[in-house]
Amino acid sequence: MRPPLPLLLLLVAACDAATPDPAPTASAEATVAAPPVTAVASASAQSAGASQVREESDLYEFDYSYPAEAGRIAALRQWLDGERDKAQAQIIKDATEGRAEAREGGYEFHPYATGTAWRKVTETPRFLSLSADLYWFTGGAHPNRGFDSVLWDKREGLRRKPIEMFVSPARFDAAVRQRFCAELDRERAKRRGEPVVRDRGTFDDCISPAEQTVILGSLTGRTFDRVGILIGPYAAGPYVEGDYEITLPVTPALLATIKPEYRDAFAPR
Repeated sequence: MRPPLPLLLLLVAACDAATPDPAPTASAEATVAAPPVTAVASASAQSAGASQVREESDLYEFDYSYPAEAGRIAALRQWLDGERDKAQAQIIKDATEGRAEAREGGYEFHPYATGTAWRKVTETPRFLSLSADLYWFTGGAHPNRGFDSVLWDKREGLRRKPIEMFVSPARFDAAVRQRFCAELDRERAKRRGEPVVRDRGTFDDCISPAEQTVILGSLTGRTFDRVGILIGPYAAGPYVEGDYEITLPVTPALLATIKPEYRDAFAPR
């Protein structure tokens, strides 16, 4: 949770940009009113297509952003904006219900919060790879965190999950599990100050890579040559250990699990 801002703050960084133009544009600021709540609002455009929306009140906090590379693709921008609108409507509904329950129960209400920050992982001639950092707070002991990912196929004009590039989640797991588990245990040991011992407890076992958030990256910008696995709190360790991110190379074994129609988008290293 960030320190509370004045009653409501709305920050929007967006530009419709009908044609792709990566060059920075001049910024502009404007003050507007957002009835029925007194508000301070500003709008600025630093890069064609980029968007950031932030609101805060005594009921809820809301953040949502995505990069210019995503905003310049009309269909992808429409989907992202739709997801933003759904997330905002949901936090308002949940927070309103939570405040009513607090009043009825006679306990203090703390504003709910949710945030989604989309970022570019990489871009190849065919695909735009994005990942998202998520957080939410609904009155518990602490905020929670998570991740999301998406691939935009520029050739087909379609949105996909990275795991859908593979023949099956089970084949993906089989190809990367041994190395993934070893890298995860190495990171766990660093944070815990002792080696991981299997079967000693819930957070000592390995987990399914395919059930986490999979992202695809590239060192060359031409083909995908590495796979990232993003792991939120409680999946591989207790909350205090935070997030884990394991990066693995695309190997010949992994390449064999990719669907034939996408194989030319990958290269082993």
